[in-house]
Amino acid sequence: MQKELILTYEGLKKLEDELDVLKTVKRREVAERIKTAREFGDISENAEYDEAKNEQAFIEGRIVELEHKLKGAKVIDEDDIGTDIVSIGSYVKVKDKEYDEDVLYHIVGSAEANAIENKISNESPVGAALINKKVGDVFTVEVPDGSVSFEVIEISKK
Repeated sequence: MQKELILTYEGLKKLEDELDVLKTVKRREVAERIKTAREFGDISENAEYDEAKNEQAFIEGRIVELEHKLKGAKVIDEDDIGTDIVSIGSYVKVKDKEYDEDVLYHIVGSAEANAIENKISNESPVGAALINKKVGDVFTVEVPDGSVSFEVIEISKK
């Protein structure tokens, strides 16, 4: 049994857009490449053909994966996101006690996590520790580099 995929509306839209591009644009492009490669003659030793077929297999696999994810996805309704406690979908400003820096995290499901954009998974050490915290709560999290202490400064919807 697969675990439940939790998405924000933004994450849902991103996966739906990727699926749409794969089904329309990418499928057509790779089919055209296969057709062109076949015109070169013997496909048994045709690198272009092999590469296009491999890409086709990847695209079809990704389509199946995305359809499966979207079929069982639970979308977090922004109206259900409160500002009293941290939950999936919350934006949380925390103070890193060691570096005395404020950091804004967006708590998302694992499929949307992106460290560069400060989107952290509810399953990550920091994300899991933030769930159900309130403004003013101070907590310590074990991370690969040791432990880090945070204080929750603000919880918002955006």
